Amino acid sequence: MRSLVLIPAFALLAGAAFAQAPDHKDGPGPNMVIEVAAADGTPRGTITLDLLADKAPEHVARLVELAKEGAYDGVVFHRVIDGFMAQTGDVQHGKQGGNTAMAGMGGSGKPDLKAEFSDVSFQAGTVGMARSQDPNSANSQFFIDLAPATFLDGQYTVVGQLIDGWDVLNSIKKGNPNANGAVDAPDYMAKVTIVE
Repeated sequence: MRSLVLIPAFALLAGAAFAQAPDHKDGPGPNMVIEVAAADGTPRGTITLDLLADKAPEHVARLVELAKEGAYDGVVFHRVIDGFMAQTGDVQHGKQGGNTAMAGMGGSGKPDLKAEFSDVSFQAGTVGMARSQDPNSANSQFFIDLAPATFLDGQYTVVGQLIDGWDVLNSIKKGNPNANGAVDAPDYMAKVTIVE
């Protein structure tokens, strides 16, 4: 199982959905540009993530590799919790238009990655790698925080930070809070490109 470990309900603070847009400058790492679309194909806009190769070189290399292979194109945001995060990246079970009942349980067919924890705190717009309870089980799935989530610090590998598209990120269809954020007819990553 590659699904992000369940977060206790008390950790999801009321009002967290009103987090301010992050003010992160573009760093030296590559950027991941994600074109987001609704389930019916209607474009929602573009999200740009600054990947932090200096903090998590192996994880960033994996994201870049998968994006360049086109593996992320058409992958759904299968788990979106208002005031917490939007999760995607299951290239095995998460293709839009297919049977996504197992989305969140798969990887990429590539080996799992050893954790690369850093001192970067999970704030609004921070990008982390999803994993199972084993810290060394991240593979292809990642999540983008919709609000500060410092209770994840030191437990998940930080791979990037949103630098553009805060409104687009927050417009992604939310999931059912009673089903751990599972999304019915989810939005998806129509196209993912890397800008060096």
